[in-house]
Amino acid sequence: MGGSTGFDASGLLTILPELLLLLLAAVVLGADLALSAERKRSLGVITALGLLVIFGVVLVVPAPTDPAFGGMVRADGVAQVFRLTFLLGGALVALLSMDFEPMQQDGTYYGVLLFSLIGMCLMAAAENMVLLYVAMELTGISAYVLVGYLRNQPLSAEGGVKYFLFGAFCSAVMLYGLSLLYGLAGSTGYAAVATALTRTPFSLAMVAFLMVLVGLGFKVAMVPMHAWAPDAYQGAPTPITAFISVASKAAGFAALLRVLQFLFPALSAEWIALIVAISMVTMTLGNLSAIPQRNIKRMLAYSSIAQAGYIMIGVAAASPFGVAATAFYLIVYTVTNVAAFGVVVLISNLTGSEDLDAFAGLSRRSPFLGWALLLALFSLGGVPPFGGFVGKLLLFAAAVQSGLVALVVVGVLNVIVGLYYYLNVAKIVFERRSEQEDEPLPVPVPSRWVLGFTMAAIVLLGILAAPVFNWVLQASAAWF
Repeated sequence: MGGSTGFDASGLLTILPELLLLLLAAVVLGADLALSAERKRSLGVITALGLLVIFGVVLVVPAPTDPAFGGMVRADGVAQVFRLTFLLGGALVALLSMDFEPMQQDGTYYGVLLFSLIGMCLMAAAENMVLLYVAMELTGISAYVLVGYLRNQPLSAEGGVKYFLFGAFCSAVMLYGLSLLYGLAGSTGYAAVATALTRTPFSLAMVAFLMVLVGLGFKVAMVPMHAWAPDAYQGAPTPITAFISVASKAAGFAALLRVLQFLFPALSAEWIALIVAISMVTMTLGNLSAIPQRNIKRMLAYSSIAQAGYIMIGVAAASPFGVAATAFYLIVYTVTNVAAFGVVVLISNLTGSEDLDAFAGLSRRSPFLGWALLLALFSLGGVPPFGGFVGKLLLFAAAVQSGLVALVVVGVLNVIVGLYYYLNVAKIVFERRSEQEDEPLPVPVPSRWVLGFTMAAIVLLGILAAPVFNWVLQASAAWF
């Protein structure tokens, strides 16, 4: 792999977020042992505040851009953007978990959440196949535990088992592909493997690439590695459904972008064509499958699959603009989906149901929750002037810039299809009557903060998108 393997100060700064997350996990688990049962609700506050502090540190402290630890990890601008996205998503989910009764007083839950974030941050910065795989496994195993955390509930146990079995299969296939690449290059570093692939038989290189794509495709829920999503989303504790739909998906795309750019540049023409085809199928299947769903978590699961198809438009563009559009859209998607699931957490707690009928008359029972869900649905559907509209516009612009006009046409048609089921939920919330609509719904303080922040972010990322996008674009330009 070359380079120094010494643990110098520069190297430690490169993995500073991971070190701080490990320290925070120790603090949370220690507090879990020290606090009395009636005070353990504060574990969510400790976790969220700690993540926000780490967010501030990563934002303010410049990380060295040179590879560290023998070239295994590089904290470049794109890696930092994704790390910040994970930390923000984790903090919001930690606060949401305080209002989800089974998780209120469970320090182990918050600890596993933090270990999953460590893996995600390493995935975003990995430039070595061994580190990438270890980071993915740390993220994946933590997610398997979190999805099946409510082991006494059949749906949670079933979702966790399906997620684990599908993930284990995809992980094994990816590992075999990585071993092929190691055999071809005699090294696990991205640069050495990329050089070796320029003189490797095309068929062998493509087999290895497709195997690696299986593992990464599972993370982002692209077709045909999407089958786990509906059951896992429905069965998981609702805050964890939000977590794997935003942070885990963002981590998958962070790894996918880096792998395609630095590990497989020799196959760029082939993987662009493949990503275009998969994007078309993914967004179409996700949207069409979401239409008949009556459980809102299953509907949002298929919506998440469709959103992965949209995000892949930016990946297929294979340009600085495309990478920046992908990262920006994932930031928007994080706050949007957390807002949607934040409302679902409260409604499922109060009504014991996740069916769409439980949301009837929501705007009269709690105008705040009704508007929060409406903003999230409008952003997911791409309605102007919200963040989701600007994000989709940027993805489409990146594709047009790269000559992928047919992909944009399919994307626009899918946006129209997606609006149908998003607006159907909005109709249920604002127009349908309910027998309980005279009973107001209380909104706890942590959820009120989360929903207030995400609502503001959805609007501001739509009308004031330029500063954030320019920041991400500047980070992306260094890759090319």
